[in-house]
Formats: sequence, structure tokens, C-alpha cells
Amino acid sequence: MRGQQTATIHRRLVDSLYVEAMVLADEARGYFDQLGRDERETLDALNRVAFSCESLKVTTRLMHIIAWLLTQRAVDVGELAMDEARSPARRLGPAPESDAALLAEMPVQAVGIIRSSIDLYRRVARLDSSLDVPLVVPSPARRMLDRLAGAF
Repeated sequence: MRGQQTATIHRRLVDSLYVEAMVLADEARGYFDQLGRDERETLDALNRVAFSCESLKVTTRLMHIIAWLLTQRAVDVGELAMDEARSPARRLGPAPESDAALLAEMPVQAVGIIRSSIDLYRRVARLDSSLDVPLVVPSPARRMLDRLAGAF
């Protein structure tokens, strides 16, 4: 029962993060393709380049997040074995860092999207790293001793 409960919680968490990632991807696309273009033009040359780079960094983070979440969904429905999901090719890809000093020069909405993508990436990275933590499975002898102790 506990394993099934854990799987249900994991599935709900993955689904929730997936929705969040897709909404953020849509928001980022809308912003960087439309309003952000106009705001980018008001920046000096160096910050225009930095703005474009940050747009690509957001996209990269979100692509890694979405790919990882889709892998977890495939595991949940039995399309992929957990061992395969733990392979380096299926783990969360590295995210480019954003320079805080450059972010200070960016438009407010851009900074919000960038920070949201960083926050989401960090949360998913914690989940990804939890795949490396071995599950502690008590030995049959330990379970028997625990049952005996509970009986008396």
C-alpha cells in the first residue's frame, strides 16, 4: 500500500510540475516573442545581447525540465524502466547560469520569467537527485523481529 501511495504522490507531483512548466513555457514564448522584443530594443547593446541570451537560457532550462518530466511519466505508466530513467542521457540536463548583475538591468517581466525558470529547474533538480538515494528495504529478518517485538 505504501509503495502505491508513494507512486500516486510522485505521479501527481510530476503532473503538477509538468503543467507549471508548460504554462511557464507559454508565458516565456509569448513574452520573448512579442512584448519582450519591444522592451529589448530599449536596452543598450550589451544588455540586448544579454537579454537574448537569457531568453535562450530560459528555453534551455524549460526543455530540460519538460524532457525529465516526460521521462518520469513514462516510468509511471510502465513505458520505461526506472533503471533506464536513471541513465545519464535521461537525467535532468545542466542548466546555464544567469548573472545576477545582468538581471538587474533587465525589464521586470523578463526577470520574473527568468527567476521562475530557475526556481522550477532547482525544484526538479532536487527530484532528479533524489533518484540517486537508495531506498532502504529492511531485511526479512529485521521485519520478523519487528513483528515479534510488536506482538509482545
